[in-house]
Amino acid sequence: MARMSLPAIASGEAGLSHYLAEIRKFPMLAPDEEYMLAKAYKEHGDRDAAHRLVTSHLRLVAKIAMGYRGYGLPIGEVISEGNVGLMQAVKRFEPEKGFRLATYAMWWIKASIQEYILRSWSLVKMGTTANQKRLFFNLRKVKGQISAIDDGDLRPDQVKAISEKLGVPEEDVISMNRRLSGDSSLNAPLRADADGSGQWQDWLVDDSPDQEERMAENEEADNRRQLLRNAMDVLNERERRIFEARRLAEDPITLEDLSAEFGVSRERVRQIEVRAFEKVQKAVKKGAKELEKPRAQLEAAAG
Repeated sequence: MARMSLPAIASGEAGLSHYLAEIRKFPMLAPDEEYMLAKAYKEHGDRDAAHRLVTSHLRLVAKIAMGYRGYGLPIGEVISEGNVGLMQAVKRFEPEKGFRLATYAMWWIKASIQEYILRSWSLVKMGTTANQKRLFFNLRKVKGQISAIDDGDLRPDQVKAISEKLGVPEEDVISMNRRLSGDSSLNAPLRADADGSGQWQDWLVDDSPDQEERMAENEEADNRRQLLRNAMDVLNERERRIFEARRLAEDPITLEDLSAEFGVSRERVRQIEVRAFEKVQKAVKKGAKELEKPRAQLEAAAG
């Protein structure tokens, strides 16, 4: 997908505030509207449909990008990279699978942002191990979990706890914590003289659905999770491992790492991944049809 015209992000806090205000003007899409637009783009290359899909999810990109403000990079560039990931997600999105675009796009957005951060951080040699990458992107979250929120060096017990949780040497925890000092928060006021009533996160909160919509969405999500769990029973042990590592993990494992794990080529891992996905997809569709039968019978009886 070629780059499309999106609101510009000027430098500085004022430029960011203006951008956040601009993207809030784009309406959110109802599920059926999103489905029809996605079909129009996929089947007919409708660029207007693609533009509406992208712009309706710019707030999602901004919200995710704000979580990476502590890496010392211009937030406008982080958002721009996230927008690139969003456009890739729209390009590859397959609406007939039954999932919302936001769920699918989230991983593309995060991957695009993380790749940009890794390219930009000359202080961190991230091309070596998966453990270092996990430490780089999870240190602040784990610090929050153990209430290590103060600036400065960590206490020895905190270093040990983080080291054990992430599976990395204690000296790596100490070094990374010093490099990532100066974290920013979404609760920070918009202006230096603000009283805290206007915060960055206030610009990112979407209009919440009502209780009935939330209940319906939760029920639908539960059904999908159950369908997926049942469908994965069709996979053998190796297929399940590769499918989970590549399609379900928050930090997908690379083809190279999996090829080393199973002693096969990267292309063979990719083939197994594709085959496993097709098997799960077929099983999910079959399970969904089975769920529809009782509903159809009830509707027929009521008619």
